[in-house]
Amino acid sequence: MTQTQDILKVEIDGPVATLTMNRPGKRNAMCDTLLDAISAFFDAPPEGVRVVILTGTEGHYCSGLDLSEHVARNAEGTMRHSRGWHAVMDKIQFGGLPVISAMFGAVIGGGLELAASTHVRIAEPSTIFQLPEGMRGIFVGGGASVRVGRILGADRMCEMMLTGRKYTSDEGLSLGLTHYAVGEGEALALARKLAAKIAKNATLSNYMMIQAISRIEDMSKADGLFMESMCAAVSQTSLDAEEGLKAFLEKRQPVFR
Repeated sequence: MTQTQDILKVEIDGPVATLTMNRPGKRNAMCDTLLDAISAFFDAPPEGVRVVILTGTEGHYCSGLDLSEHVARNAEGTMRHSRGWHAVMDKIQFGGLPVISAMFGAVIGGGLELAASTHVRIAEPSTIFQLPEGMRGIFVGGGASVRVGRILGADRMCEMMLTGRKYTSDEGLSLGLTHYAVGEGEALALARKLAAKIAKNATLSNYMMIQAISRIEDMSKADGLFMESMCAAVSQTSLDAEEGLKAFLEKRQPVFR
């Protein structure tokens, strides 16, 4: 099933939904309408969807905030707009559905913030990672200081922003900005392959990995270990765990709910 909107294409193939940002001629630059469309999808994902692929069109993933549609805001308005971005990125990261980014071309500014909120990232050779806000006289506002900063570390992110440095897909792989560096035209194919694999996992264990792991990073060692025990207790006493053990003993693939 394919549902086409002007700015966001939604294709459903069994348990996998593919969201394609569609702003021809804009390098899929982010505007409020596109952000709202992404937000609306994660507010109410179609029934049966277990994994989401997020990608772009016309050779670009997302080139960041569309400065041509910049709206002058006072300090309060800017803060509220930034917090709106944070809310959408949180829906993607913590909504409960695994999200895979199939990237190529521009993954810049807000585009990198968007990608960093997803759980699996795949980059083609054309991919360029950049945070150019410093060259525009502004500061990141969509979550980069937390999400990208966690990936790169504060020191490297500061240098990246100060200099406007661009990283390639191979450099991004070594730094953790992407998990896979693939050939030209191969990102979406790998995303679909990984999505099919992830969709076969138990939804509860997928949900716990998404919800718990990044939060454990924020906790003290003792609190993190306690949270791990809680997740283990819930998952290992579920019906899916029974099926997983039974399938292992019967030497077959498990069929989770």
